[in-house]
Amino acid sequence: MTEQELQEHKQFLKRAVELAAQNMNTGKGGPFGAVVVRNGEVISEGFNQVTSANDPTCHAEVDAIRKACKKLGTFELKDCVIYSSCEPCPMCLGAIYWARPKALYFAADRYCAAKHGFDDKFIYDEIPLPADKRTIPTVHIVLDEAEAPFNTWSARTDKIEY
Repeated sequence: MTEQELQEHKQFLKRAVELAAQNMNTGKGGPFGAVVVRNGEVISEGFNQVTSANDPTCHAEVDAIRKACKKLGTFELKDCVIYSSCEPCPMCLGAIYWARPKALYFAADRYCAAKHGFDDKFIYDEIPLPADKRTIPTVHIVLDEAEAPFNTWSARTDKIEY
């Protein structure tokens, strides 16, 4: 990475951190911000609104991804870069992978978030556990018809792969 590229990445990361601070000060949610950038242009900005929207999925990265996809009219952000004020939680990381950006850059890490009371590290630790060993009771019930929607999906010739 060249010095110029590093400075550009830092500029967008600083904007994500500014969004985190601004949002936290409004009382709308936690100290998290995210920016989606394409070709050096900000496409969208997002911030955490979990407590104000009463929506546990309204994280900064998800908010920024939703706005960017709507603005660009696509469900993929292949030519975009996502900047986050903090290492994304597992949910946001999943959303980022589904959005397929070129890259992800973050400032604070999950250990910093955990130090300040955010349980991202706890969730990361839970994911690799077998379902029956997780803190939230997780039970797999086998149903004969469970695969039917997938069989129908696989047989479709008009589906849009994602």
